[in-house]
Amino acid sequence: MSTEKRFGLIGSQSDTRTPREYNKIKIGKTVLKDDAFLNTDFLKPKHRKMKRSEIEQAIERQDLKKIRAISEYFFYSNGIYQRLCRYMAYLYRYDWFITPVRYDDKIKDEKVIEGWYKGARYLDNSNLKKFFGEVALKVVRDGCYYGYVIKQKEAAYIQELPINYCRSRYSVNDKKTVEFNVKYFDDAFSDVVYRDKVLKLFPPEFRKAYIAYKKNRLPKDPSRDEAGWFVLDINCAFKFNLNNSDFPLFLAVIPKLMDLDDAQDLDKKRMAQQLLRLVIQEMPLDKNFEPVFDIPEIQAFHNNAVAMVGDGTGISVLTTLANVKVEDLSDGNSTNAANDQLEKVERGVYNESGVSQMQFNSDGNIALEKSIANDEATMTDLLLQFEEFTELLLDFVNKNKKRLHYRVSMLPTTIYNYKDLAKLYKEQTTMGFSKLLPQVALGSPQSIVMATAFFENDMMHLDEVFIPPQMSSTMSGDSGQQNQDSNKTKSGDTEASGGAAGGRPEKPDDEKSDKTIANRESAN
Repeated sequence: MSTEKRFGLIGSQSDTRTPREYNKIKIGKTVLKDDAFLNTDFLKPKHRKMKRSEIEQAIERQDLKKIRAISEYFFYSNGIYQRLCRYMAYLYRYDWFITPVRYDDKIKDEKVIEGWYKGARYLDNSNLKKFFGEVALKVVRDGCYYGYVIKQKEAAYIQELPINYCRSRYSVNDKKTVEFNVKYFDDAFSDVVYRDKVLKLFPPEFRKAYIAYKKNRLPKDPSRDEAGWFVLDINCAFKFNLNNSDFPLFLAVIPKLMDLDDAQDLDKKRMAQQLLRLVIQEMPLDKNFEPVFDIPEIQAFHNNAVAMVGDGTGISVLTTLANVKVEDLSDGNSTNAANDQLEKVERGVYNESGVSQMQFNSDGNIALEKSIANDEATMTDLLLQFEEFTELLLDFVNKNKKRLHYRVSMLPTTIYNYKDLAKLYKEQTTMGFSKLLPQVALGSPQSIVMATAFFENDMMHLDEVFIPPQMSSTMSGDSGQQNQDSNKTKSGDTEASGGAAGGRPEKPDDEKSDKTIANRESAN
């Protein structure tokens, strides 16, 4: 349960609704409004060390509440698990693109453009990229995410719902319904006065259901169901998960991480053993195999050796009846084998997760395109859900989809491919395709791209100062012929001077193979 996320909402100009009650809570003499939302960070469970038996038992019983606590524990206590979760959650950049689809030619261009500007500005204010990244992280770590959209005249807010008090069993028109258990208010807030103030922070249907529950009038579905559940408004409540599964994405990795911890503990003990040194002081024997020195003398020899060693780290003294020598307790031949075993266990963690270990510990210039493509495919389902959710936020401009529909697309841009996609979109502009896509793929919102173009061209008239070089696809016939003649002249000059030009451009270093880099270094 974390702090709610604020989204900016640019509603239609005719939207004159007044702020709702839950945005005017009064505490003492202070009236909280607009940003009055509940901070439930203090409700997060305290972490303790997990035992392997309870982890295996929770997985076997499919105890989602326990499994989420286990996943959260490893997220905060294990660097590998946290990095896996963050990698998958922030793999996509969550760039969105609005395309108006006009089905009725009677709708004027000005109206289409006006609706497009409203929708783009609304989504810009919503700060969707940051929100989707946070949601994706919670979906990967906890298995799912429940939220509630609160709309007002000037802003829309997303209130995160406590995951252990939500469930989703039905769907309407392929949209998940969300049920909430009002026992949450009794369990989380024992003080009656404070609980009443918190209830005022929630939309009216939460308070109405809670009052009905306290009066034992809240219906059950079915009758044997646990009391306190009710169905939230399907137009406001929503749920995200991966492939209709509420299990954390890397749940199967947790036992392997515990194996790795055990292997690392054994490796630490082995390293400590390598530091141990034992000084063996052997006392001589006579021909009858009797000690040459008396016991007090042997004890004096032992004390002298201990005094010589002093406080040396990992050094012990043993006095016996023989020669003096130093022994190393570590087995040098088994060091490499032990390291191989530890690396084998560590590889098992990444093999179980399905993510290449080279993603995080690359020691060469090995291509990982296939592995990254598999990770993208895993998160594509969530990306499509974000696309559907984003389009639902544009209901104030999508009032009649049969005549005019503002479609939202989530671009497949990731932290690895966005430059390549931007270059591909740029190449498609030569065929008359979208001029906005290259900039959006680089991370700029559509409205910012348009505002920059109007500012530079119409206001600053920079298009008259900074003239781009002409291309064959934009030149007239005469200029094209002149350009060809110029190229021929340049080519002739090059041949006359004995120079050589052409050939495939050299690849950047990150695209070269290890063998190519090694050959170049050896040649130098």
